[in-house]
Amino acid sequence: LQAEKMASIGQLAAGVAHEINNPIGFVSSNLTSLGEYFDDLLAVVDAYTRADTLIAREPVVAAMIRKAREDCDYDFVREDCATLLAESRDGLARVTRIVQDLKSYSRVDESLWQEADLNACVDSTLNVARHELKDKAEVVREYGKLPPVLCCPGQLNQVFMNLVINAAQALDKPGRITVRSGQVGDFVWVDVEDTGKGIAPEQVKRIFEPFFTTKPVGQGTGLGLSLCWNIVKAHGGRIDVDSQLGHGARFRVWVPLQAHATQPAGQATQGECSA
Repeated sequence: LQAEKMASIGQLAAGVAHEINNPIGFVSSNLTSLGEYFDDLLAVVDAYTRADTLIAREPVVAAMIRKAREDCDYDFVREDCATLLAESRDGLARVTRIVQDLKSYSRVDESLWQEADLNACVDSTLNVARHELKDKAEVVREYGKLPPVLCCPGQLNQVFMNLVINAAQALDKPGRITVRSGQVGDFVWVDVEDTGKGIAPEQVKRIFEPFFTTKPVGQGTGLGLSLCWNIVKAHGGRIDVDSQLGHGARFRVWVPLQAHATQPAGQATQGECSA
């Protein structure tokens, strides 16, 4: 049920991203044209400015032009329009990146096994989760150089999203979430570490059990980490946990460079976790 729910959310996210792409496209195009038109109009105004000495011979006309410039605060408008156009282009570029990250995160068309850059997967996940993190945690990225990994990128994105959101929810006050990556032999690893309240030793042994949760009643289903475990296990990997109560927690996801692509991700059986 959880896997189907995530797939539906992924399809919804991809659909929304596709619909947003269309207006972003024509607004961006219109803004580019507007900037060019603005430059052309300024060129015309500058040409008229060169005739100020001639216009000065007509006091009435000169006074009308001067009043019009003062009424519209011409000097300020000229300078501010350029700033507004630049800020608008920057804003559109940010929206475009968000949409691309949303499409990358959902990856509904990438349910098959393929090579992927896990650093890019983590980046898109962090960008999608930014609204959950911005007021709670400083995100520190310490990526190592990773080779391409044969995997289901969309399903690993679900793992990273669950771990990042759990890390944010473990923070009782604004703290830090550190995301690292690296390679050891034929495996790559991704760390999600927080400075939160940590997990008690007796709970660490059970956190991957279905329906077990350390959250208050009504705030967690106990399925998130179980789903993470199954996905990673299906990739031929594992999740290590290092935590001390009151001193935060670190989850390390290990994935082999060449996962066992014969077994669909999400269908692994529950196993012992290395903690």
